[in-house]
Amino acid sequence: MSAWSERILSEFPPDLSRLWIAADPDDVLLDEEILAELQSRGFEVLPFDDSIGFRTDYEERYRTPWDRGESGARPALVLHRRSAECADLPWDYLRQARIAALSLANLFPRLSYAVVRRIDATHRATLFDAQARHASQTLGEVATKDFILLHVFRLAPHLIERSEDLWRELLRLHRRHVTLPEVLAEHVESILSTNPVFTGLPVRALFSSSGLLLRTVQDAWTSELQGLGIQGSRIAETMTRGPAVRIEIPFAHPEIRVLVESMFLDGSLHPLLVGHVPSDLPVWAAVGILKDPAALQRLVAEGLQALLDGLPTMAATHRDWGAFAKRLGEILVRFRRLGAGYAEPLRDLLERVQREADASLLSWLDAHYWNLPSLPVAGAPVMVHHVPRFLALRRSAGETKLALLVFDGLAIDDWIEIRERLAERAPRLAFDEGACFAWLPTLTSVSRQALFAGMQPRELADSIETTGREPQLWERFWKDEGLPASAVIYRKSIRENAQLDALLEALADSAVKVAGIVVDTVDKMAHGAFLGKASVAGQIRDWCDTGFADRLFTGLLDAGFQVYVTADHGNVAAVGIGRPQEGVIVDMAGERVRVYRTEALRTASAQAFPGTASLATPALPPDFLPLFAGGRTAFVPKDERLVAHGGLAVEELIVPFVKVSRTR
Repeated sequence: MSAWSERILSEFPPDLSRLWIAADPDDVLLDEEILAELQSRGFEVLPFDDSIGFRTDYEERYRTPWDRGESGARPALVLHRRSAECADLPWDYLRQARIAALSLANLFPRLSYAVVRRIDATHRATLFDAQARHASQTLGEVATKDFILLHVFRLAPHLIERSEDLWRELLRLHRRHVTLPEVLAEHVESILSTNPVFTGLPVRALFSSSGLLLRTVQDAWTSELQGLGIQGSRIAETMTRGPAVRIEIPFAHPEIRVLVESMFLDGSLHPLLVGHVPSDLPVWAAVGILKDPAALQRLVAEGLQALLDGLPTMAATHRDWGAFAKRLGEILVRFRRLGAGYAEPLRDLLERVQREADASLLSWLDAHYWNLPSLPVAGAPVMVHHVPRFLALRRSAGETKLALLVFDGLAIDDWIEIRERLAERAPRLAFDEGACFAWLPTLTSVSRQALFAGMQPRELADSIETTGREPQLWERFWKDEGLPASAVIYRKSIRENAQLDALLEALADSAVKVAGIVVDTVDKMAHGAFLGKASVAGQIRDWCDTGFADRLFTGLLDAGFQVYVTADHGNVAAVGIGRPQEGVIVDMAGERVRVYRTEALRTASAQAFPGTASLATPALPPDFLPLFAGGRTAFVPKDERLVAHGGLAVEELIVPFVKVSRTR
């Protein structure tokens, strides 16, 4: 355990109190390692964002049992307050509780609080160690920025003097899945702006946006090969697209070459399919070109093996799983482009990757999943129900008009199919891609309803089997944020060009500030796909060729909206293990999950179908008990093949979260 976690946990001695109040304006307590350790010590952490919801939980699961002399749901409860002040809390809480005051200003006394509070929480443990070892005196804002860049991000901007220095550092950060927070990216830009070598480069944006960095490197690679007389297309495109602005990157430099090679391997960069290779082709250029399907097959095989070798462990964070899911999505798209003759020899390896990844994820979920709802959302949503809160923070930061596009049933590999088609059809669109977790079970009525409500499913017990309340829940969330009903729009079942005129006309109303739009095309495709994921991918490409996606995105951007894309769940190819004949015993009968009202009924069904799985469900209603089909199977007639959702697979549970913008 890190020294940082030990320092925070020292505020909560076991057996000292049953009720605690964490006065935590900086979300110090909401760290994956800290929450997991508190849970193992018998603590439950509940946010006080919704005082009524907290009171309900506290009264039913803690105070009433305590008054009867019983233990309650857990030995101790922590009321988490995003404020340093506690005086306005109910008197009975203050009378019984022990208060733990947590603040970054107190935990980092030698660093500038104004800077530290703008650094992502994932870096606090490293920064805490660095402060103890290297900060011998109090530092001002500029010195704090230099200190964090050096000791947390391993970056010394004053030593960046040549083009190869800049691109080496940018690509190293990308390989670690790290971008700089805006406050540090601006500082780096101010330092480099005095060097004429970097004149005209969007330094701040390159350091703070992984999407822009990847787009720039990809376009620079295409331009570099064109300069060598090599024409081709990205492996996921059908025609060549040249870059709008040429930025030169020293790809031949040994350190740059190694980093770029690894990015082609993991799918971050896309090689070019070429018909002719000059005899004098430089050695460094060979890594990013493919001359025939056999070369692509080798690339896919290497990518699959790299995924297998790099499976996240029990110590992984949600970010590690998000990065893994994105790499898997890229490889799946490449695999489907191979054609049957080249794909079949790799199918066993692909299925092994999926099988072992799902098993690792299930073990990880058992230990970590129920801490995810409590994690901070300021940097990016961790779970889909965080999305409205994240958007509200973006409004506070100046993004006055927001459009949330929820592509029902969109797995990350499905999104990549859309993205690659858009790279051809609308080359000015740019994408900052992340990932977040859907709700289990990955059913529309559970996960999508939680998404639009900004609530956990247990708060939606009365409507958990339907999506009919989504418009009211979406409107209520934004009403609580101070927006009138006239400023909020919800639309669903959007899937055709013919619907876009009316939608865009409604959004042209200057009074509209927030739009929630459900695009359900992919979900419809998946439920009708009897030929597997390859048929879904083909339908997605054909759908994109109608111009729907690029027209939707550009129309929203033209109307002044900041555009975000996510999904309520993904989907997987599955095979039937038999359909239980349970009649009214089962409450919801999905293909990948079945829901029961009592533990006895769920246990009986699990015994009838060995290999099924269940997880502890504190964030679901107490009488909503899911039983998940094991592996990539489904509760349908034996050996029937289909594309489905509801279960625990990587592609079902981890979904895209993307910001769409325009390149300059």
